[in-house]
Amino acid sequence: MTEADQATEQLLREILSQERPLDEILGEEFGETSTASNRRWVLDPIDGTKNYVRGVPVWSTLIALTIDGVPVLGVVSAPALNRRWWAAKNAGAWTRALGAEPKRIGVSGVHELSNASFSYSDAIGWPENGALTSLNSSTWRQRAYGDFWSHMLVAEGAVDVSAEPELGAWDMAALIPIIEEAGGKATAFDGGPALRGGSLVATNGLLHDQVLPLLQI
Repeated sequence: MTEADQATEQLLREILSQERPLDEILGEEFGETSTASNRRWVLDPIDGTKNYVRGVPVWSTLIALTIDGVPVLGVVSAPALNRRWWAAKNAGAWTRALGAEPKRIGVSGVHELSNASFSYSDAIGWPENGALTSLNSSTWRQRAYGDFWSHMLVAEGAVDVSAEPELGAWDMAALIPIIEEAGGKATAFDGGPALRGGSLVATNGLLHDQVLPLLQI
């Protein structure tokens, strides 16, 4: 945690409290503000704090809206990369580079795991069941792009599979609508809803049923 994490979340909370006073808010730094609403904003002020501290440009602010626990809107803003991604239910997934026009994005058409590119954050947190080794040995290319970026690359079609074994709701709520609106699939490792499972595997959809068994080995 840094002062920037806290200051960013506090600013977002102030804006949401003014613009959407009846909605709940859940943030990584300050926890949950409960109301009677079925609408909840989920915030990660700086996803990739260690990168931010060390000057690595792979960090972002994640903002999501869930309704009845289902993510329906997501924004990923990565100012050091001059990039932003966003999506809303039934409105497609989009990205924009600084100074450029918004561009609709979509997942790849790779349908064989042996031809797939796989990305993750690091080897820490993976269960000692060989899941990471199985994915690495079953895919064509493996890279640790890390954090939000792995999953946005899936949404853009540059990567075919991304996975992280341990995530909080604020780490993934914003990612899920973008992946799904891009044509992909995002679940927990057991195939259930990611927000309830505490893990996230994202694919282009075509590969999902091939990937899930490897996560159970």
